[in-house]
Amino acid sequence: MKKFSFIVMLLALMLFIAACGSDEESTSGGEGSGTEGGENKTYQVGIDTTYPPFEYEVDGEYTGIDIDLINAIAENQGFDIEFNPMDFGGIIPALQAGQLDIAIAGMSITDERKEIVDFSDPYFDAGLTLVVQSDNSEITSLEDLEGKTVAVKSGTTGAQFARDNEEEYGYEIAQFEDSPSMFQEVSNGNADVLLEDYPVIAYAIAESGLELKTVGDRLTGDQYGIAVLKGENAEVLEKINAGLQELRDSGEYDEILNKYISE
Repeated sequence: MKKFSFIVMLLALMLFIAACGSDEESTSGGEGSGTEGGENKTYQVGIDTTYPPFEYEVDGEYTGIDIDLINAIAENQGFDIEFNPMDFGGIIPALQAGQLDIAIAGMSITDERKEIVDFSDPYFDAGLTLVVQSDNSEITSLEDLEGKTVAVKSGTTGAQFARDNEEEYGYEIAQFEDSPSMFQEVSNGNADVLLEDYPVIAYAIAESGLELKTVGDRLTGDQYGIAVLKGENAEVLEKINAGLQELRDSGEYDEILNKYISE
């Protein structure tokens, strides 16, 4: 009888342990970088904080057009975000590695990038421009670049444009990991010209007093988009597009742009 009671108690203990394990598994988070926070899902967002007026840091706080825009979209659509600052060139690889869910970094929509990521509707019209020292009168177009050194930022459409046209115009390319280093290279005369998106360099010259100027016509008609890994996160991409449209309709989109860029 005692032996029978012991067996019953042992079976009951085993069932209790199994039930506890099942409960723990049911409350554990799933795979992927997005995590549940209450009713809202938290998405990991890749940014490049060396890219004012779109993304930069002031007193330890992230600010800029992209920051305000994705915050407003998240609030409008009821999800949470967590920013992950990194070099621009590392953002798409981080999406591929599953470390990020969303990328917003003044990223131009290109056919090459579309092979890897899905883009939102365009949210900003940009375009590359040539930038030289403020007293430079020799360079006004691509035709003036033979034998010159062109500074570009790694992983950008400016870098791609420079590579695509290097042979035709006969210049050398110097690559940098961040915009300030690239600006400084031209300011101090180590490079002759740089390629940068017009709104970015116009803001930098106005706000930082750089001894630089833009020359010639815009070289491209780039548009910026918010990216997710191709074939993944269709749900959040749909929310991003819906939120972006609602911000446009309400006028909040224009308010965000006007906060940083004066037309």
